[in-house]
Amino acid sequence: MTGQFQKDSPFSYAFDHYTDTVYRVAVHNTRDAHDAEDVTQDVFEKLLLCRKPFQNEEHLKAWLIRVTLNLCKNLRRDRREVALTEDLPAPEGADGSVLDEVRRLPERYRNAIYLHYFEGYTAAEIAEMMGGTVNTALSRLRRGREELRKRMIGGFEDE
Repeated sequence: MTGQFQKDSPFSYAFDHYTDTVYRVAVHNTRDAHDAEDVTQDVFEKLLLCRKPFQNEEHLKAWLIRVTLNLCKNLRRDRREVALTEDLPAPEGADGSVLDEVRRLPERYRNAIYLHYFEGYTAAEIAEMMGGTVNTALSRLRRGREELRKRMIGGFEDE
């Protein structure tokens, strides 16, 4: 039996209900299973140390995703400082799928597209998680779709 949500001690509930979501977001952003596992562990460690109460399950889930995105961003920044480029190649085994193309988008578009189409979040929820306005989230979704369309159509024209 899984735990029930409690505002003052959400760890058990979060671990039971959101570990897969945190891991998927981390894999999507790190492009490496080992890094994603590390980020997932770090997210739950931060939750364990966090003393703020969460209003409800959605508030908790949004916090977890935001922390995951921030930790992934920090990981990329740290690696860039060691001479890695910002546009990392697709992960091993990339099969040319739409998700592979989404992973190649610039970060601001990649995360908005992923959260909306693969995790099912609205623009308002994405704005809250990514720290911006609804209009910014909508703009990132529109521009991300345009960039994705160019990449996908361009890929077919080359064949």
